[in-house]
Amino acid sequence: MKIEVTAFPRTKEGKGASRRLRTTGRVPGVIYGAGKNAQSVEFDHKALLRHLKLEAFHSSILDMTLEGAKDRVLLRDFQMHPFKEQVQHVDFQRVDPKKKIHMAVPLHFMNADICPGVKVGKGVVQHILNELEIHCLPDDLPEYIEVDLKDLELGHSLHVSDLVLPKGVEALPKVKADNASVVTVQVPKEVVVEEVVAAPVTEITAQAPEAAAAAAAAGGDKKDGDKKDGDKKSAEKK
Repeated sequence: MKIEVTAFPRTKEGKGASRRLRTTGRVPGVIYGAGKNAQSVEFDHKALLRHLKLEAFHSSILDMTLEGAKDRVLLRDFQMHPFKEQVQHVDFQRVDPKKKIHMAVPLHFMNADICPGVKVGKGVVQHILNELEIHCLPDDLPEYIEVDLKDLELGHSLHVSDLVLPKGVEALPKVKADNASVVTVQVPKEVVVEEVVAAPVTEITAQAPEAAAAAAAAGGDKKDGDKKDGDKKSAEKK
């Protein structure tokens, strides 16, 4: 994918000048590298923001035009406003066609839905890495690297050493040595729903206040009657 960027020379520098520049719809930036002096430039904000939303803009060789001259460059850094969709600053590096470059290239995962771990094992694909750090000559730089999952079994992983890299592209030595996992298919975690069993309830039937009062009165009358009968019998004996 060929992407063209237009830069304009910038004469005024400093924080105040950069703030004023942003209010006019421009973005301050710099171009450096390839044995040339660094140059302060500016860009149209709308065009730059549109480019930044493209994945390829971050990992491809770009064609930059500045005052009629053309350079091949890489996006190296950019800063965004903390809460506005506004680009604050951007850095580009010129590339030398004869020198290798170091880039982080996005990974595109293919055939996840037909791999045995998903189709047969009902597993879930987990991406551990989403980009790979590589080095290569500018003309060999890929826009992305494909990761084919068609043979991935449940519980298995693909590592950096398993990736098929384009011709002329190598993972960085440290990345090679670590040989980290790139993607895996795992058994999905089951959601266990515990059944709540209610404790047995003993039913207690309470008497109504009127019934309780009547029962108490009846009990009292009985006791008084028994007492009177007892007193009467004692008197007769005497």
